[in-house]
Amino acid sequence: MRALSIILLLAGIVAGTNIAQADDRVLTLSVGPLTRQFTAAQLLARPDAAELSVPADVSYGQAMKYRAVPLLTLLGGVSAFDTLEARAADGFVSQIPLSLVEKGGSGGSKAWIAVEEPAASWPMLPGKSASAGPFYLVWENPQRSNVGSEQWPYQLASVTAVESPAHRWPQMVVDASLAADAPARRGQAVYTIQCLPCHRMKGAGAGDMGPDLGQPMNPVQYLSARGLRELIRNPTGVRTWPQQQMPAFDQTMLGEADLDAVVAYLAHMAKR
Repeated sequence: MRALSIILLLAGIVAGTNIAQADDRVLTLSVGPLTRQFTAAQLLARPDAAELSVPADVSYGQAMKYRAVPLLTLLGGVSAFDTLEARAADGFVSQIPLSLVEKGGSGGSKAWIAVEEPAASWPMLPGKSASAGPFYLVWENPQRSNVGSEQWPYQLASVTAVESPAHRWPQMVVDASLAADAPARRGQAVYTIQCLPCHRMKGAGAGDMGPDLGQPMNPVQYLSARGLRELIRNPTGVRTWPQQQMPAFDQTMLGEADLDAVVAYLAHMAKR
């Protein structure tokens, strides 16, 4: 089945594999043994490129308009893997379930690759000296599929089809004996979406922006429960340093039940 999917993908994208020499802004898309590269100019010229309005952009905190291409179309319908690893230029790596992207074709949230046009540059990101471009994974109607705030990777460099984090890194998985509704089990899912892009867990993960929260020590081993929750809710209210990058996770980004679940997950992993 996987071989058939790759063959179909190869047949469908032969015409799009050449890279325009004049544009050095490149997005890399990898599925199995096949790797393609698209320049910004190539994506903007695609017939499926469209104007997209995002009423509440997560990264900019305001309404934004983009020229964008549907991510599912770029993937070519390949479903041999269950996760898309979206890597940003700054080391942020979001693990996005392929099923979340596929739901966009059946009433769910639709994933787009927004492309910054040279003649219409995007504004600088709040508190940063660069825009979200040249490539930015954005969502249309994110509320329909409960898209997480960390599933909007900006300054996107590559998208790679991979196996799920739990399969690739079993050391981050909770004990199999835990009940299906155990808070720590829910916490693993929340951690994967909201924390793993920056923080590894006992070496599990691909992000490099923040420290590993499983080794050499777990935060629950040196922070009080209140201190840990305050650090997640408002990092600069607990400690600051010049290169600090962690955002504040308010109720809209991380509900109280999900915060409880993350803390339960960290406490569980500290004992494993």
